[in-house]
Amino acid sequence: MITGELKSRIDRIWDAFWSGGISNPLEVIEQITYLLFIKRLDDLHTLEERKAARTGKPMTRRIFPEGCDEQWRKYDDLRWSRFRSAEPKEMYETVGERVFPFLRTLGGDGSTYSDHMKDARFTIPNPALLSRVVDMLDGIPMEDRDTKGDLYEYMLSKIATAGHNGQFRTSRHIIQLMVEMTKPTPTDEICDPACGSAGFLVEAGEYVRDHHPDALHDAELREHFHKRMFHGFDFDGTMLRIGSMNMLLHGVEKPDIRYRDSLAESVSGESEKYSLILANPPFAGSLDYESTSKDLQRVVKTKKTELLFLALFLRLLKPGGRAAVIVPDGVLFGSTKAHKELRRILVEEQKLDGVVKLPSGTFKPYSGVSTAILLFTKTDSGGTDNVWFYEVTADGWSLDDKRTPLLSAEKLGPAPEVALTEDEHAKNNLPDALARWFRRDDDELQRARTEQSFCVPKANIVAQGYDLSLNRYKEVVHEETEHRPPLEILEDLERLESEIQQGMSDLKAMLR
Repeated sequence: MITGELKSRIDRIWDAFWSGGISNPLEVIEQITYLLFIKRLDDLHTLEERKAARTGKPMTRRIFPEGCDEQWRKYDDLRWSRFRSAEPKEMYETVGERVFPFLRTLGGDGSTYSDHMKDARFTIPNPALLSRVVDMLDGIPMEDRDTKGDLYEYMLSKIATAGHNGQFRTSRHIIQLMVEMTKPTPTDEICDPACGSAGFLVEAGEYVRDHHPDALHDAELREHFHKRMFHGFDFDGTMLRIGSMNMLLHGVEKPDIRYRDSLAESVSGESEKYSLILANPPFAGSLDYESTSKDLQRVVKTKKTELLFLALFLRLLKPGGRAAVIVPDGVLFGSTKAHKELRRILVEEQKLDGVVKLPSGTFKPYSGVSTAILLFTKTDSGGTDNVWFYEVTADGWSLDDKRTPLLSAEKLGPAPEVALTEDEHAKNNLPDALARWFRRDDDELQRARTEQSFCVPKANIVAQGYDLSLNRYKEVVHEETEHRPPLEILEDLERLESEIQQGMSDLKAMLR
């Protein structure tokens, strides 16, 4: 967990940007990201220097060239460790006129992040702000992977305060629930086709580290973890840079984070490639048929982006692959031919495992849309026997625009550090949802449909036209209320009316 001191340091950096004239949180984090990358390059170069000095051999890979540029200025001056102690004006000129142009031509550290640097823009407006931010970042301990990761997560959480920019970020506790439910393994190939800041990929990586610690001691699995396990697509250059840096700071050296318009481009080269998909794609409404991938139109003919993304997930998953994805409620009960056909495919041709209904305030303050988590396995041969439903009524945070925590930090999320009481469960359903999910083929089958979770046989779902909305199957218990006979109520009303009239007459008599 990030400490209060580190939080206050980041808050001070944020405030410095705001007072310096940069008020867009996305731009703030982008500029911080560039500076962190510049610092990382210097750290990697220093490691190579030390290795060369220890072995007595020449450096195998130089990030900063030897010697001087065409104007006889040393390339070494581009290193963080050199310019950080320069005067503000000199530092500003070095970073703006030399470091950023160097970054745009850089093969870099071999990460996908360096591939996204060609459009890097230096927008810090003055030397004083740059000097202040460099000093603050230099004072933050960046050696520990957990510290770096938590630090970046905290900065990313600030994006959600920026109105429409919040679309790039899914709440971490919801991501954690989906990751815990799918249990990533060291051999998985994981994909998020609308990765944004790469929150799902980061959390999946942290899960593998925590639950399979020995995997990174195996050379082959370690190579897979760093180079082949994580795949993210996006068509926003800023988010590609931010997502790549998020992965790098969480200790994944070469994630596959790249530009792709997931709904427009052919997926034939990616078909049946991934074993796990975790996603909360943006649902923008409708696309033109002409701009939509023909591969997806062959799965289901529609212009609705929420349905096209589901079709994409089915194409990308290999047989046996599993998915946990967020969809708007309309996917569950929409009455169009495309809606029904896609639900039929999930139930009849694949294995639909579960539907978790989320509260309508889950994505506030920037969206009040009702959503659900769909969990399914690609089989291409059916396999749906029962579908498990769970209704989350509280996720640990208030469901208003402020989204303030309702419990202390150790009692939040799907895997809290301490067990919750019944009263605390009413404020955070996620641990209960996770526990019941793993019992869906056991005692969950016996639960009544009046409870918070229950299973519905496939035949019932087919009979309801493949409707997947929880309220279609949930039974509401109506408490019996005894009512007094109408005549008795009328008699009481007449008596009261008579008493009122008598009281009025007595009052008039007193006033005479």
